[in-house]
Amino acid sequence: MRILHTSDWHLGRAFHRVNMLGAQAEFIGHLVATVRERDVDAVVVAGDVYDRAVPPLAAVELFDDALHRLADLGIPTVMISGNHDSARRLGVGAGLIGRAGIHLRTDPGACATPVVVPDATGDVAFYGLPYLEPALVKDEFGVTKAGHEAVLAAAMDRVRADLAERPAGTRSVVLAHAFVTGGEASDSERDITVGGVAAVPSGVFDGVDYVALGHLHGSQIITERVRYSGSPLPYSFSEADHRKSMWLVDLDADGFAAAERVDCPVPRPLARIRGELADLLVRPDLGVHEEAWVEATLTDPVRPDDPMARLTERFPHTLSLAFDPQRAPEDPDVSYAQRLKGRDDQQIAEDFVAHVRGAGPDERERAVLRDALDAVRVDDTRREVAR
Repeated sequence: MRILHTSDWHLGRAFHRVNMLGAQAEFIGHLVATVRERDVDAVVVAGDVYDRAVPPLAAVELFDDALHRLADLGIPTVMISGNHDSARRLGVGAGLIGRAGIHLRTDPGACATPVVVPDATGDVAFYGLPYLEPALVKDEFGVTKAGHEAVLAAAMDRVRADLAERPAGTRSVVLAHAFVTGGEASDSERDITVGGVAAVPSGVFDGVDYVALGHLHGSQIITERVRYSGSPLPYSFSEADHRKSMWLVDLDADGFAAAERVDCPVPRPLARIRGELADLLVRPDLGVHEEAWVEATLTDPVRPDDPMARLTERFPHTLSLAFDPQRAPEDPDVSYAQRLKGRDDQQIAEDFVAHVRGAGPDERERAVLRDALDAVRVDDTRREVAR
């Protein structure tokens, strides 16, 4: 069986001020063409179909078009909801849509009910684990500690129990939306940290033949059988070095056999350039970036006049302009944003405590801060689900 693994479409998302719907539509066309040309037997989409819980109408129309085109292929498609999706909204009409061969898996309680697809050597069971927000699903899975590892482990226990009851030789594919240890994040993923911990070990998924992961936007191999497809398009300049692709995965009678990367069409390359403005405007080695989407960081000690207008004369697709004058860290003119760069909410809160009273928080106080930050994030998730 040949499976096409993709994820993190983020339909409706823009790249800085550039509307990406045209590029997203081109990707859908590329996916459909790949299925036809490469004899694909099933498509899996590992979450974050939309970019937000209530997507714009144009994104919904594009998704509707994608559903029709996938259904017309006559092969099964399995999709799960991600942390950007509203599981309830994405799952509306799932029963009816399933009759067309598009299987939406958005209910955590149904994670052990697979889509079973036969091939010449037996059955392949596809288990969809939608994004599991620990605080919202811990009761469903009977775990006392609301953490990512605990709820995913409980969900996988159900998967393995169901698989054990199936005929010998049944192969298994799990779709999951999570941050797995060993993965490399980028700036465009929403933080899912709980209790100071975001990642779960890959061993949680032991016992299945292939794990199709979503959430991280770079294509990555965690283990031979546990992989991220990454997003098909770039959504931040931190993805400038990404090769945007999907995984073409082959299963034989014994399980996982091989995987091949299939490149996705990207409208423009990304480039991050850095230096003093006058130098950037004349450097010959930067000529290769003149048609790219550009993020420019200026290091001039004094902010130059009309920097964006001057940059766009050479780099007409400059989308982001930042200033990082070369000063010592203790210089009072170093910007607030520069001082916070690379620090998460927990570290910023702890630094504030230290600044106000002259000493940082102790372990008990750190735990209070962690709980407060987790509560805000979970409340935001609940509000999105309810919208």
